[in-house]
Amino acid sequence: MSAPPTPTHDLTHHRAAISTLGHNLRALVDATVASAAPPETLHRVAEAVRDLTAHFTGPRRAPAEIPSVDEFPGTVRMFSPVIGEGNPLAPPVRLSREGDGVVGLCTLGLVHEGPPGYGHGGFTAMLLDELMGHACVAAGHPGMTVSLTTRYHRPVPLETPLRIHARVTGAEGRKVFVTGTVSMAKNPATPLAEGEAVFVTPDPDRARAMFPHLRADR
Repeated sequence: MSAPPTPTHDLTHHRAAISTLGHNLRALVDATVASAAPPETLHRVAEAVRDLTAHFTGPRRAPAEIPSVDEFPGTVRMFSPVIGEGNPLAPPVRLSREGDGVVGLCTLGLVHEGPPGYGHGGFTAMLLDELMGHACVAAGHPGMTVSLTTRYHRPVPLETPLRIHARVTGAEGRKVFVTGTVSMAKNPATPLAEGEAVFVTPDPDRARAMFPHLRADR
């Protein structure tokens, strides 16, 4: 699989600005869900946020439009709810290659809470799904999820460094078989959750129909 092109100075600068904004918005979201502030403070903050939102004028990308700052398919998805540094709801997960798979590191906060003190099971499944997708890309089989089975062994704790690992275990035609685990970073051999998934690589015509903004060279 060919390496992605080296980002230009303008692209690097744009991504850095998005990351900085995402970091500060993430701090705001974290403070919001953890706050016991009185209504007067909440009203003042709400007004300030409304005023800041008014700065976003001009055109907006359409739902199917691939952001100009992204690599798709690839590992740079600036607004992904899992790895996107520009998405205030993302942990965000930091990706790296390890052996024949992909590893992600992150820490969940109160915004990801399900049972008190623990991560939402749906977000755990999303972590697995995301890493499995990147494992497919890393193995040269980019595709989309058609089935995902998640087994929850133990609750996933908040404010605790986590490690997510995914690897491709086989391929059959356009089908790709993937496994993944979520564990505490300090104890990676003991999974908190495990997943098995089947991804399918769409044929070129189907891919162009689903992603009309996808450039021919991507």
